[in-house]
Amino acid sequence: MDKRAAFAKLRYYLHMLRKNSPTASRLAQFGESVFTRMSRLAAAHKAVNLGQGFPNFDGPDFVKNAGKAAIDAGFGQYARAFGLPELNQAIAARFHKDSGIEVNPETEITVTSGATEAIAAVMLGLVEPGEEVILVEPFYDSYPAAVSMAGGVVRPIRMHSPDFAFPIEELRKAVTPKTRLILINSPHNPTGRVLSDQELSQIAQVAIDNDCLVVSDEVYEHIYFERKHRSISTLPGMRERTIVLSSLGKTFSLTGWKVGWAIAPEQFTQAIRSAHQFLTFSTATPLQRAAVDALNAPEKYYTQLRSDYAQRRDAMLSMLRNAGFNPFIPEGSYFVLAKHEPFHVEAGALSADEAFCEYLVKTVGVAAIPCNAFYETASTHGLEERTSMIRFAFCKDLETIQEAGRRMKATLRATLPETLGFKMDM
Repeated sequence: MDKRAAFAKLRYYLHMLRKNSPTASRLAQFGESVFTRMSRLAAAHKAVNLGQGFPNFDGPDFVKNAGKAAIDAGFGQYARAFGLPELNQAIAARFHKDSGIEVNPETEITVTSGATEAIAAVMLGLVEPGEEVILVEPFYDSYPAAVSMAGGVVRPIRMHSPDFAFPIEELRKAVTPKTRLILINSPHNPTGRVLSDQELSQIAQVAIDNDCLVVSDEVYEHIYFERKHRSISTLPGMRERTIVLSSLGKTFSLTGWKVGWAIAPEQFTQAIRSAHQFLTFSTATPLQRAAVDALNAPEKYYTQLRSDYAQRRDAMLSMLRNAGFNPFIPEGSYFVLAKHEPFHVEAGALSADEAFCEYLVKTVGVAAIPCNAFYETASTHGLEERTSMIRFAFCKDLETIQEAGRRMKATLRATLPETLGFKMDM
């Protein structure tokens, strides 16, 4: 066979491979989101859904009424690409109240369709192909996907149980001349950590010493318990190298509205906007207008929010302990991690945490999220942690948490030893 024929045959096989696997290679590794799969199983098995992190109660009336009023007032056309002027101003005012930092609403704030779009816009606007982004495992599954779409390279470091302290030595070793961004999340999904001032200072020093940018995902900024959230952007030398991401959804229990924002120095904002304009162009106009009223809520709203979530957290912790778990106590966000080591599993083709979650949803009637979803698939170190934890969401009303507790206590202990190869240590 001559070279021309050989190349033609190779092109044919590549074409057939591409035809049978149409998803681009940069995204093929991610497949269907585990959140989608577990929510689908929860619906099919009529399970109590403690998996996907959205409230099962509605947002406050004053925000919903503002949205209705905005529709009736004619806010039905495209908004300015980077945000309604009044919303940008409200974001700047809220950020100043929380952090003490003044930002220019016209040049340093970009309104996006949720913080997830902001993550994608940051990566597409600021990361060149081949540049490295440091992610901290366990992490929100959108992070590596956004890095991959930008052609970047994920460099994972890992927080370890039981305290999930920030791995500062791993960070120092992970930084290279190719490092563009360090992405942190506090309050943290899924561990519930709120990074301490010392941890933030150490991260800041690494970023300054290596001239890296920091992306700080702060969507759970108002849901904290023992330790108040602090933005890393408030530390010396960090205002000019930090991009802060947040959104309306978590604070106001309106995750379906998808109103988020990125706060960044002007030169980085220009890059973010260059990507944002081709992703969604602009976010839903009446919801932006309603977000102004939300962000102008009195301080008692935020105080009550934390009080309500503290009550739900305590109810979730009590429920899990009664079911036989020893859960980690979250300092913020609305998630609890628990190891399923008391319940051993022969998982077969699934990881242990995936098998356990399938058992929970199909047999017990409670949906949770397997924590291997929050780890880099190419990572090989610490495999035992990837397969020993599950995440429960307590952004649910107390009746739902209590019902999950009844199902777990009544069914888990009684049926686990005989089912799917599980056995319980008592």
